[in-house]
Amino acid sequence: MKTPSTALSVNLNKVALVRNTRHLGIPSVTRAATLCLQAGASGITVHPRPDARHIRASDVLELAQLMQAWPDREFNIEGNPFHNLIDCVGDLIARKLPVHQVTFVPDGEGQFTSDHGWSFAQDAERLRPAIDQCHAWGLRVSLFMDADPSAMAAARQVGADRVELYTEPYAAAWGQAEQAAQLARFAAAAQAALDAGLGVNAGHDLNLHNLRAFAQQVPGLCEVSIGHALIGDALEQGYAAAVQAYLACLKP
Repeated sequence: MKTPSTALSVNLNKVALVRNTRHLGIPSVTRAATLCLQAGASGITVHPRPDARHIRASDVLELAQLMQAWPDREFNIEGNPFHNLIDCVGDLIARKLPVHQVTFVPDGEGQFTSDHGWSFAQDAERLRPAIDQCHAWGLRVSLFMDADPSAMAAARQVGADRVELYTEPYAAAWGQAEQAAQLARFAAAAQAALDAGLGVNAGHDLNLHNLRAFAQQVPGLCEVSIGHALIGDALEQGYAAAVQAYLACLKP
């Protein structure tokens, strides 16, 4: 597979959310993953939460089994390392199933959606053992972070390999007077991350309208993780067309 300079990882939480409203097993999370991978997605992301309101532990296992057939793609599991994430990932490692990246997100158990990044220096010491454990398993660790250039060196110092910039403020400013200022803020945060030796991921409310400008102006963007908007577009266009539209936005 020829990959764009910025990888697209498709978050399947919303597929599971719809599935969970009935007891029929449809829409299928693994079928959605297969169609997205066939269309050229670089990877699959899931965010299992303790209440299993969308992605369940069984989904994580089935997706990891599926990813064995796609050795050139990545499986990214995100969540709070102080809830269920480490146990979930550890189970896959024990089964010798593929996991490539874990993304640590500081969300509360009942939180509607992720809405802020880690804070340094106060979160550093409690994050370090979880990061060390994932490194011992051979995994890349990304930290979900606000676009604060001053925090990037601390994220690197605690052992992170990448940061995932929380992009909702940029998305909310799209089409507004502050759009350019927000984009400049994210570009500065990404550059600070690169200067600190970190890779740069991004995600949250990125869509077909705002993605191209972000990918073109934020330096060193390794990966975007997109779920809500892409799955919404897939309802109208189908998975393949939606994935290909997002990949088009990421072309240099």
